[in-house]
Amino acid sequence: MDVLAGLLEGPRARGAFMIKACFEPPWAVRIADEAPVSVMIMVRGDAWIVPEGPAGPVPQLVRPGDVAIARGPDHYLVAGERDTRPFAEIRPGQACVPLNGAADDHYARFGMRAWGQPGGPVQMLIGTYQMRGEITARLLDALPPLLVLPTEVWDCPLTPFLAEEIGKDEPGQEVVLDRLLDLLLIAALRAWFSRPEAAAPAWYRALGDPVVGPVLRLLQDDPAHAWTVASLAAKAGVSRASLARRFTELVGEPPMTYLTGWRLALAADLLRDSEQTIAAIARKVGYGSAFALSSAFKRVYGVSPQEHRTGAA
Repeated sequence: MDVLAGLLEGPRARGAFMIKACFEPPWAVRIADEAPVSVMIMVRGDAWIVPEGPAGPVPQLVRPGDVAIARGPDHYLVAGERDTRPFAEIRPGQACVPLNGAADDHYARFGMRAWGQPGGPVQMLIGTYQMRGEITARLLDALPPLLVLPTEVWDCPLTPFLAEEIGKDEPGQEVVLDRLLDLLLIAALRAWFSRPEAAAPAWYRALGDPVVGPVLRLLQDDPAHAWTVASLAAKAGVSRASLARRFTELVGEPPMTYLTGWRLALAADLLRDSEQTIAAIARKVGYGSAFALSSAFKRVYGVSPQEHRTGAA
């Protein structure tokens, strides 16, 4: 498994919030649901996504066919015009609260998974992961707060299918939509990572290095191995000092620190997605015992493996 595949196999939506949103200008909604990730596809009309805070990313204009991915818990405005005051705020649990004197039914549900204003000329498809446990921590860490893939870069082939499925009420429909959202996010991120201007994480950029790239793949493919800087350097054909210096320079942390983070991220995923015992997971990711894994896990995540598993469930 390559490093990018390991990163992208993480999304597991469970009862994701998915809607078709329609608006009549002027329109604006403040998103304060603090969901980990939301995916927005512009179908008709234009929209501005305006992150809050002076240090946030710059506002982005989203046109028909564009795909936007916003990472929580930061709040942001979605509006037809950047300076439009919001008529509603979406809070945790997808509760819609009217703002600025708007009537309670200014934006309301209508039809199957449709919300906003019926017949509005502006239309978006929105999928939201409700809980952080549905997205791996390593994927969230690799995401910028806001990214937009214009249709010129990636013409999303899933849009027509999602637009059709989002309005259906068939048996098992929620599972179909969950898997569609996972596939859409993975495909969009793969396209984004391939862009030269993408703010990809340091380890991803380091994959192209002739020394550090192979070492990253060794750590990715066999995290349970008792790696040392010396053994990795021997595999790479360089000295220990050379590898340590180059790895730290390109990845931003020493090889053993990266390995620890990778092992614990894998353990977090296995705790969430499997029923293996903590001892079995510990062996699988390179720890000699459940106690050793628990100590390292709590030091980084602030909770024990069992508490992490319970919270994800």
